[in-house]
Order: sequence, then C-alpha cells, then structure tokens
Amino acid sequence: MTSAVRIGDREVGPGHPVFTVAEIGINHNGDVEIAKQLIDVAVSVGADAVKFQKRTPDIATPPDMRDTLRDTPWGEMTYLDYRYRVEFGVPEYEEIDRHCKDQGIAWFASPWDVPSVDFLEKFDVVTHKVASASLTDVDLLKALRDTGKPIIASTGMSTMEEIEKAVEVLGTERLVLLHATSTYPCPPEEANLRMIETLSRRFGVPIGYSGHERGLQVSIAAVALGACVVERHVTLDRTMWGSDQAASLEPEGLRRLIRDIRNVELALGDGVKRVFPGEEAPRRRLRRV
Repeated sequence: MTSAVRIGDREVGPGHPVFTVAEIGINHNGDVEIAKQLIDVAVSVGADAVKFQKRTPDIATPPDMRDTLRDTPWGEMTYLDYRYRVEFGVPEYEEIDRHCKDQGIAWFASPWDVPSVDFLEKFDVVTHKVASASLTDVDLLKALRDTGKPIIASTGMSTMEEIEKAVEVLGTERLVLLHATSTYPCPPEEANLRMIETLSRRFGVPIGYSGHERGLQVSIAAVALGACVVERHVTLDRTMWGSDQAASLEPEGLRRLIRDIRNVELALGDGVKRVFPGEEAPRRRLRRV
C-alpha cells in the first residue's frame, strides 16, 4: 500500500484530498508585485500551495545559450542577461515569504542548481520540487535528498530508465512523483495519463500530475485516474509576455479547476455499493418486484 507523504500540514497520497499547486514559476516576469497578485489568486480559489523557480543563472543557463540574443519587454538582451532580469533574490523572496505567511498558503520552488537548494533552505520551504529538466542532475538530486525535506519530482521529457535512476538517488520515503509531458502547450494525444497508474505500480509512491495543456479536462481526468497532486501554471493573462504564459490558467480557469477537482473527489466515493437517500423514493416508485 502506498504511504502518504507529509508536506507542511498536509498528508499527500491516496485517501487524502488532492494537493493543488498553483505554479507561478517565472510568470511574474521579474516583478514581485505580480508575484504577490498571483499568490492572492491562488489563495482566493483555494489552492494548497504556490510554486516558483529558483536559478543561479551563471550555473543553470546552458553555455551555448548564454550569448543568444532574445527580444524581451526590456529590449534585446542575451539569454543570460534575461535570466538575471527575471530572477528573484533574497529581498524578493523575503517579501514572497512574508506575503505567503500572511495569506496562509505554503510556497516552495524548483531549484535548478545546488546553490539554489541552499538558498531555499534558508526560508525553510515545506518541500522541494525537481523540475523535469533537472531529473537527470544527480548532484542536484543528492543535495535535495540531503535536506531531509519531502521531494516532489516531475518526470516529463524522461525515460523510465532515467526515472528509475532518479528514484534510486532520491529514495522513496519522502517522494512524490508527478507524471508530466514537457510539451508547451501539451496536446491531448501526448498527455498519456495512464502513466499515473504505471508509475504508481512501479514505484509505490504517491503519484500526481503536472499539466501543461490548454483547458481543464485532462487535469480533471488525472484526478479520476488517481493523481494525488495537481500542478498547473497560473497567470494573470495568457497574452502576457513569457514562455509559460500560453500554457497557463488565468484566475477563473484555476478557480474552475480546483472546484472541479473537489467535485471529482466527492464523486469517486469509497467503492462500497449502497442505496443512497436520493434513491429511496425512485426505488419505492419504480421497483415492481
């Protein structure tokens, strides 16, 4: 039987409410006020946590990409300069930490390098997230494992062999795996939701879903198939500049998603056949024998 993993004040796993994560990522475009607005959106719709991304640009930016020129709202700049432009440091995360505490919502991030793990540990985040792109970074996985914190790991763009090697490093005691497809946005035919059952059977840890598709249906179906975590990107406006905006949910979409997840949880029931109170009158009226 799969054991639950405790994240903050929540038990995450089969038999527990779905842990809903509003992925802010870098949709704040380097503006802490936008980040705070997105936190407020997550709180208002009942999300359980918000997630960011943390990089040390000099380490996390691939060498062959650093000098590539990119058009941005702040003018043309190199990819490395762009990464610095949208990256938050200590002052911004202190403000984010205060705001989340004031609003009563948990926050965490995907560190993309070992120094970023140490950075996040100073804020005592409730968990750490392994981005799909980082699943094969053994040094990063070891640093995350050594924090003793629960780990949520996405499996997009990975083979089963790569997932197995990552789990071998991370261990299964405090691990949650997320099925994901790293196509932005992800078409339905690439969602492959039956992997939720495959990962659960193979690793015996709680399995969730990180979605990059347009719309809500695929994420809701993931819950019906057993996902105990659902993570979706959130934005104030999908037309905003940024690589993740188009595959994100706007506030009303996030509200509907969490509403529908809770309804699906209720509808799944416990699998015990019974006659419900609402059936009693039709039963008396319609049964002839």
